[in-house]
Amino acid sequence: MGKIIIAGIGPGSPQDITPAVLDAIRTADAIVGYKHYFQFIESEVKPRCECIDTGMKKERERAEMAFALAEQGKAVVVISSGDAGIYGMAPLILEMRSEKRKTERVDIDIEVLPGISAFQKAASLLGAPIGHDLCIISLSDLMTPWEVIERRIKAAATGDFVTAIYNPKSHGRYWQLYRLQELFLQERAAETPVGYVRQAGREDEEVKLTTLAAFDPEDVDMFTVILIGNSQSYISDGQFITPRGYYTASTDGGGSKGQNIMIESFRTIASELSRKDYPLDHLWALLHAIHTTADFEMERILYTDEGAVKTLYEKVRSGELKTIITDVTMVTSGIRKGALQRLGIEAKCYLSDPRVAEMVNENITRTQVGIRLAVEEHPDALFAFGNAPTALMELCDLIRKGKARPAGIIAAPVGFVHVRESKHMVKPFRDIPKIIVEGRKGGSNLAATLCNAILTFDDAEQLKPGRDL
Repeated sequence: MGKIIIAGIGPGSPQDITPAVLDAIRTADAIVGYKHYFQFIESEVKPRCECIDTGMKKERERAEMAFALAEQGKAVVVISSGDAGIYGMAPLILEMRSEKRKTERVDIDIEVLPGISAFQKAASLLGAPIGHDLCIISLSDLMTPWEVIERRIKAAATGDFVTAIYNPKSHGRYWQLYRLQELFLQERAAETPVGYVRQAGREDEEVKLTTLAAFDPEDVDMFTVILIGNSQSYISDGQFITPRGYYTASTDGGGSKGQNIMIESFRTIASELSRKDYPLDHLWALLHAIHTTADFEMERILYTDEGAVKTLYEKVRSGELKTIITDVTMVTSGIRKGALQRLGIEAKCYLSDPRVAEMVNENITRTQVGIRLAVEEHPDALFAFGNAPTALMELCDLIRKGKARPAGIIAAPVGFVHVRESKHMVKPFRDIPKIIVEGRKGGSNLAATLCNAILTFDDAEQLKPGRDL
């Protein structure tokens, strides 16, 4: 009996055909394949080799021919573009042998020789987009119902896989790629890199780089392979890169265990947010708030003035902002000591100041007195409130009287009496950057973590595609 070799001949360039496949083609008695592919191997075919080509959508007929020729004792090579196991002839021929053996004796050896797939060739032309976990999806619904394809698209987008798209478009299928883009934009940032290659490895090859939001499905045809990056992918010097983590692991020692846990938590939080397009500085504060509380309602109730986190961080870096005043010592305790020291910032709470006890009476609370003292000495500080609404109201009164001009305000007092009102009182100060936890929720831990978000805003760059958190 003969033998069938199912060979992937690569995407189209002679240089991309493996030596094993070339040997099989050179020694074959018969070669079966789609007629378009013979042009890539004709120089390697031996004289008197029987070449049988068919048109598109004749895969089953080609498989039957291969078996018929092998039963005559011939060495048969069935060629597929790319890799024969990826949307190629290998599964069909192996299935066919299994079915044949149910009713007849089939004594034919089958060997599968791998080839360079179109998505691999496209990836090499784009840079290194498939450096981490990836999946491949075909948009052709000839064999797979669209409902199944859409479920797979959603899973790939949600799972943060680098995704290769085969059969993206044809004359009869024009809307499916638009739908894929829509689904991915629900899960991925607009600036996620997208690369696509037409006729990879062939004479009229075209290579293009863009982003998920800017990608135009009309610029694609059935000869195009598309690669969509994951949340860490980025473009640098015209190269599409998806990091595996080796570089950061080798340059920063991999980080502490606690830091790594926080990193993974931030990634989880970001993947579960209902919106993917928050401005970076708001997102940075939001991730800190949810990480501290495990409360996704923060997505609804955390308010930041436009650019507030970035503005306050720049004041810190420039030396304009040197002091953080807190309403209670628990807030001060929660602010990162390393960040304060690195940036030359002092965090103070006046509750333990001896003058407070002297000034307190039935008409004023200790926290209010503390804020009065703080304003006298640091009227331009960043004020952070995590406990006492009366202290926040005191600051608002002092601002209106012209006695204070804070660099910024973090309004996160918690409770049931005057809490909402105190936060409403802050909003009219439009020229003061503000971060507010709306409603009754708040707390010292929240006020502290929002201070930390400001002090570490330079790390927020790591949230952008291509950077490890």
